[in-house]
Amino acid sequence: MGGLLVASIATPLGVFMVWQRQSYFSATLAHSALLGVSLGLLLQLNLTLAVMLTSVVIALSIFFLSKKTALSSDTLLGLLAHSTLALGLVILSFQNHIQIDIMSYLFGDILSINTTDIILMSALLVAVVLYFFRYWQDLLNITLNAELAQVEGVCTQSVQLMYTLLLALLIALAIKVVGILLITSLLIIPSAAAHRLSKSPEQMLYISYLFALLSIVLGLLFSMQWDTPAGPSIVVVASLIFLASFIRKPL
Repeated sequence: MGGLLVASIATPLGVFMVWQRQSYFSATLAHSALLGVSLGLLLQLNLTLAVMLTSVVIALSIFFLSKKTALSSDTLLGLLAHSTLALGLVILSFQNHIQIDIMSYLFGDILSINTTDIILMSALLVAVVLYFFRYWQDLLNITLNAELAQVEGVCTQSVQLMYTLLLALLIALAIKVVGILLITSLLIIPSAAAHRLSKSPEQMLYISYLFALLSIVLGLLFSMQWDTPAGPSIVVVASLIFLASFIRKPL
């Protein structure tokens, strides 16, 4: 259930990530999640809550710093991605008394999902559905031409900021499914595969959703059958679907 919820949330966010070329942005948020884990352990907070708060703070920092600094976006993202990852590892190194399986956060541990996670994912799915129901066309216009969309009355900064916050919350909640290092793959790969087989934005969304669901279900079946890690198995299946999309000429 947790895997299917994550796939449902990641699909609409992922297609716009592909269109807007923001894969490095999601990778930065994913790297910062380890800082949230380390701070949660240090301050004895609920780890899911700590990761969510850290992801939101980092997302807001990226959004506002990109408006204020002369640095290019990729330089800023690289700086934040590696500095937050390094800081998280340093904080963890000072907590020798705490036993933590760092691999479960890096590559996911879907069996650790609990009822609270399901409730939070369901709430986020409702928020994502409402957001895209209201702002689908606005976000498409921003993706095509942000300046023109602003001239036509779209509040581009507000729409993009809400998208950024939803993405941050998804990454925080999806860590248990595919892990910090692989969440960007779940966002990008199904959408990239659907891109070759679609003739419209809506068609790409539906095909991407189908591929994401297949990746989750087949990946978990693969993991159960051959005792492989669940998160990497899901991403491997998604990658195979992407390779299979090359059999057919792009539309």
